[in-house]
Amino acid sequence: MPNEGPLVAVAISGGVDSAVAAALLAERGYRLLGVTMRLWREGDEDASPAEAAAICRALGIPHQVVDLEDVFVERVVQPFVRAYVEGRTPNPCLACNRELKFGALLEYARGLGARYLATGHYVRLLNVASPRDGLGEWQLLTAADARKDQSYVLYALGQAELAQVLFPLGEYTKAEVGAAAVSRGLPVSARSESQDICFVRNSDYRRFLADRVPEALRPGPIVDAEGRVLGEHRGLPYYTVGQREGLGIAAARPLYVKRLDVSRNALVVGHLEALGRYELLAGEVSWVSGRPPAEDEQVRAAIRYRARRVAAQVESLPEARIRVTFREPLHGITPGQAVVLYAGERVLGGGIIEG
Repeated sequence: MPNEGPLVAVAISGGVDSAVAAALLAERGYRLLGVTMRLWREGDEDASPAEAAAICRALGIPHQVVDLEDVFVERVVQPFVRAYVEGRTPNPCLACNRELKFGALLEYARGLGARYLATGHYVRLLNVASPRDGLGEWQLLTAADARKDQSYVLYALGQAELAQVLFPLGEYTKAEVGAAAVSRGLPVSARSESQDICFVRNSDYRRFLADRVPEALRPGPIVDAEGRVLGEHRGLPYYTVGQREGLGIAAARPLYVKRLDVSRNALVVGHLEALGRYELLAGEVSWVSGRPPAEDEQVRAAIRYRARRVAAQVESLPEARIRVTFREPLHGITPGQAVVLYAGERVLGGGIIEG
């Protein structure tokens, strides 16, 4: 008898992770529909829809391609370019997950009658009873495989989204997932895993920006904290906080990018110890539970994807902003990246670093 359970739309990219996620759900008896986003990208046409279709045929499930090119350009590509022009260093994966996968794609899946959207992300979900009202509250947890954990890029998911998603790979290691693909004979792509800037040809974001906003790539002075001119930069979007290579300055001690001063078109540099900071401000803040942690609660914070999590305290500010204070100075606090906050293995939420 065919399964009559809830319909699950599985985001299939053509790679190993999403293919195994779909296979695991099929083996658990779910009714599945494969969905693949068609996104804008430079250069060659995206091969993902064809590769995803082959996986769905192998699994015996229907497949649909969702054209989200215009949405992707509007909500990911254009903000990416704008951030660099404004002196920030964006992580487009954050916007893609928030706006596309768990925004437009989730909405599309629900429109098809799907109860859940499943993806191949390495994170876990837990539903616990709330002491306030006894209802279930969703927690987003780090993956069992710490080397593949992707919780950093999903910090913006709230209760509404988590109630509608499945993450079948959260308890598996990457090696186990690869072995599962082989043992099931899945026709997965041999291409390398997607990078942060998947839409830019050869991941050359500097050339990408030069093609689109050449006016933002004006040479200007490289200065130290006292304003002394040490050299000339090629254009602020070519640099990021903490960068050491490519400055073209001869100095007795290594110099690092400390700040991008857009108002003066100046690149401010200093020695490594000058980059250490004990606090940051972040905006566009969201909390998984819908509420911030207590201000005296000790949490751990990551200021970049794969960054070490360090002890911190959080102070809520008006207009969905926070101040995060660290127990130790951190180097490379970069506007445009996210600060993500954890309590043990639980993701609390986060925001975009402003300064």
